Amino acid sequence: MTEIELNWTLSTPALLGIAAAAIAVLLILIIRFRLHAFVALVVVSVLTALAAGVSPGDLVPVMYDGFGSTLTSVALLVGLGAMLGRMLELSGGAQVLTDALIRAFGEKRAPLALGLTSLLFGFPIFFDAGLVVMLPIIFTLAKRLGGSLLLYAMPSAIAFSAMHIFVPPHPGPVAASGLLGANVGLVLICGLIIAVPAWYMCGYLFGLFIGRRVEVPVPSLLAHDPAEEFADFGSSPKLSTVLVLLTLPLVLIFLNTGLNFAGEAGWVDPESTLITSLRMLGETPIALLITVLVAMWLLGWRKKKGRGMVENIVDSALGPICSIILITGAGGMFGGVLQASGIGDSIADSLAALGLPVIVAGFVIAAIVRIAQGSATVALTTAAALVQPVVVGNPDFSSLQVAAIVLSLAAGSVVASHVNDSGFWLVSRFFGMDTKTTLKTWTVAQTMLGLVGFAFSLTLYGVASTF
Repeated sequence: MTEIELNWTLSTPALLGIAAAAIAVLLILIIRFRLHAFVALVVVSVLTALAAGVSPGDLVPVMYDGFGSTLTSVALLVGLGAMLGRMLELSGGAQVLTDALIRAFGEKRAPLALGLTSLLFGFPIFFDAGLVVMLPIIFTLAKRLGGSLLLYAMPSAIAFSAMHIFVPPHPGPVAASGLLGANVGLVLICGLIIAVPAWYMCGYLFGLFIGRRVEVPVPSLLAHDPAEEFADFGSSPKLSTVLVLLTLPLVLIFLNTGLNFAGEAGWVDPESTLITSLRMLGETPIALLITVLVAMWLLGWRKKKGRGMVENIVDSALGPICSIILITGAGGMFGGVLQASGIGDSIADSLAALGLPVIVAGFVIAAIVRIAQGSATVALTTAAALVQPVVVGNPDFSSLQVAAIVLSLAAGSVVASHVNDSGFWLVSRFFGMDTKTTLKTWTVAQTMLGLVGFAFSLTLYGVASTF
């Protein structure tokens, strides 16, 4: 983040008022005046920065920082994931896996099948990358079985979110574990104990509930006729081929995270050429790039007449996602402006002085910072840094209690995903939902996930206190 000087320093109530006004103006521009979300986010980012005291000379660098840092992690993943998803869709691969899921679970349990599959994929793979890879499967099932897209999309999306928030080796819980001196292995076990039932309640059951009440049609993002597009390719790929393409990035990313863990544990030399090379293969963009190249070969390149068609299909995958990438980047810009203005830090410092029990204070701080500036990772690390002096080296806390505190911070960091969160716009545009619908579905589900996760963390903390 670029170092900036504020033209004036505002009190916490004033900063909170600016943040609330900015969010209100943004919602009015998008919902009432139908201004495109990308333009609205840029306009409100400019006005918020100036109101918070960011000097005109620093304004554009601050905006670039928020926009660029978001796209650094999103653009490659979304682009490569869209290519893979389009090839799976148009080759008939998504239909093949859909048929297999329905045979295994039955049509009535298709949402459960999607959610369980996403939980497995979500262990090593990040939220946005996993969701992109699963989209063609979700869309194909929704089109085949009928009903609102949310019946199928919500269980999958919340599964990826739950794993990303609560379970190492994802960056949030790993960073918080490091700051608080928690045992990462214990956090992983406890994170799974919390993530799975929290997903079942907030992803699967809530997905069924909201899917029957809010009708969301399958968007046209991947809406093509496989028979027409792949007419020269012959039969659809085998189920084994589809499973290879879906599990290949999973295996590569798991290799990366496993080697990272082994290096931290001292089992391998993390700086050796062999280990760094293997870890490179498991970096998410590289893993997806390898998978896209393998998919091109298996689905068309090895047939000479299919190479041109594969090229056209891969190229056509990028057009529909341009809007998604730009809006997601603009959401990151808005969150970056709120962070640079000091809104999140000011609120966190004030809450830290309230004298609440550390597990409750950590959750509240993470939740408020999350609502104020959007980034779950920033909210989690901010809250962890603030409670660190109370937790680290304190003999009153057992290892299990420290793990519970880490997970309570993680729960707070997922609360109330809304318009200053780039993930909000990713889900909104991928699922073809307007802002109002996303607020009453995705935002509610994320808030439930945070509250349920906190309840489980608090229970775990109480159980640990009895030993």
